[in-house]
Amino acid sequence: MTRTTYDFKLASGSPRRQELLEIAGWRPFLNPVKIEEKPNLSEDPLSFAKRLALEKAEKSAGLDGMIVLGADTIVILGDQILGKPEDDRHAEFMLEALCGKVHQVITAIALVDPGHDRILVDTCITDVPMRVFNPNEIKSYIAAGSPLDKAGAYGIQDVEFHPVNLDKMDGCFANVMGLPLCHLERALKSVGLVTPENIYIKCMEHTKYNCQVYQRILQREI
Repeated sequence: MTRTTYDFKLASGSPRRQELLEIAGWRPFLNPVKIEEKPNLSEDPLSFAKRLALEKAEKSAGLDGMIVLGADTIVILGDQILGKPEDDRHAEFMLEALCGKVHQVITAIALVDPGHDRILVDTCITDVPMRVFNPNEIKSYIAAGSPLDKAGAYGIQDVEFHPVNLDKMDGCFANVMGLPLCHLERALKSVGLVTPENIYIKCMEHTKYNCQVYQRILQREI
């Protein structure tokens, strides 16, 4: 039976994920959890992101029977996973490495539905072309404090620094920000949760990004 509520639990304290959910029209209950975020030996990036998202969702699940959303976003440059920078110097190193190059961002989402004993895991991958920025721009960006809580030391939504060459990107903006909304809409519908209408329009209006992939995502089954 289809449930007629938008509410679910979010096993994350990320302000970016909360922002995206709110502009889409969802009203999640916040229940952030902490887990160890280190890849296992020989674990590839995709499997790593899936495991972390699922561990977060499972840890947040409880006897209330609510659906729980866990998510994890990782930045990959070549064969290296870039997490959150440890300090300013580490952030500078990451941004210099990413400058002018194309890297990948993977977000895994995991839904745990305790009431119906269901688990669903999905992923979104975006190729991200970075613009060329100079050392002074990097230093000013780091001094403002934005990079330190972000994987890869940047936020695609940071308009003053505008790290990504959006004219050359063909992929999901919200994924790079931390939560692919069309993937989430598709996943929630598959577990019987009613979703708000026109999420893709709200996403484009909020991000000011002309998305070219939302139709392919929404039409494809998980």
